[in-house]
Amino acid sequence: MGRDEAMHYFKVVCGFACFLILVSNVWSMSRWSEARGVYDDVCYLRQAHLFQRFGLGGLDTDISWDDDRYLSAKLKEIGFPTWSNTATAPCHTPMPATKKLVMQYPPGTGFVLALFPQGFQVIPLYVSATVIVFGFALLAIFYARSRSSILLTTAFGCLAIYLMINPAKASYSVAPTMVVCTLAGFLTAKMFHVKQRTHRLLFVGLVGLLIGLAVNFRLPNLFLSSGYLLFFVVSFLLLRKIETALQGMVFGAAFLAGMAPTLAANAINAGSPFSTTYGGVDVTPPDFSFSVIWSYVTDMQFVCSCSWLRGPP
Repeated sequence: MGRDEAMHYFKVVCGFACFLILVSNVWSMSRWSEARGVYDDVCYLRQAHLFQRFGLGGLDTDISWDDDRYLSAKLKEIGFPTWSNTATAPCHTPMPATKKLVMQYPPGTGFVLALFPQGFQVIPLYVSATVIVFGFALLAIFYARSRSSILLTTAFGCLAIYLMINPAKASYSVAPTMVVCTLAGFLTAKMFHVKQRTHRLLFVGLVGLLIGLAVNFRLPNLFLSSGYLLFFVVSFLLLRKIETALQGMVFGAAFLAGMAPTLAANAINAGSPFSTTYGGVDVTPPDFSFSVIWSYVTDMQFVCSCSWLRGPP
């Protein structure tokens, strides 16, 4: 057996290991319930319901749109004490500027859930996201060129797939975020690999757009852009090239375009694109702590993105 053939079979075995974890995940996900008593779940499903009823009009999450009692029914289902009084609904914040009681979350997670039929949304969301992550794990294994890189890529891939069920189950917003981070990691590797100027600008724009889209799922994803922006600023200061400045501007413009749905939702619900729909402790900056920084470094999104950093495809 030649070296190339042996490497091929080795990759097949590693890919099969990832597949076994995928099958285990799908089996576990198939038994999940959409009524597990978590307030965040109810609110994400309410956002999806609004999109299914009103299309893009679902960006307006004012409590007055619960005229069909969908939210009340969901709260009753999980045993919320004051389910009949929507004024006390969890995950909703009063907005003085618009005189609305609105949902605090960005619209992306609800939009993705709305792609699936009501009552059967969470399982297909997680299964679809996990299959996509599995596909990128196989792609990374295929691109690996040595046994050590294949083993390391397989380890990252298996871990990323496993994380789709634990702890990604904790919040519906994590599943689409993981997919975006995986794709962004792949395109980032491509971005550093291509030599032609126009192709690199294309990949820079795609990465910026994806990172912007991630903000629509979780607002903390805003900080995913910091590493890219720091890279472009430092590169420009060191190289003093117009091309580097142009790449930074393309990234920034694409990033803003990607988070446009959240800006639109903020304008509708809070009165300004740059006003938050969160309230209370959520808008109070935490004390500086290296433990907080470390928690971001060790976050599951880091695993998906960095699985490509062994070397560009």
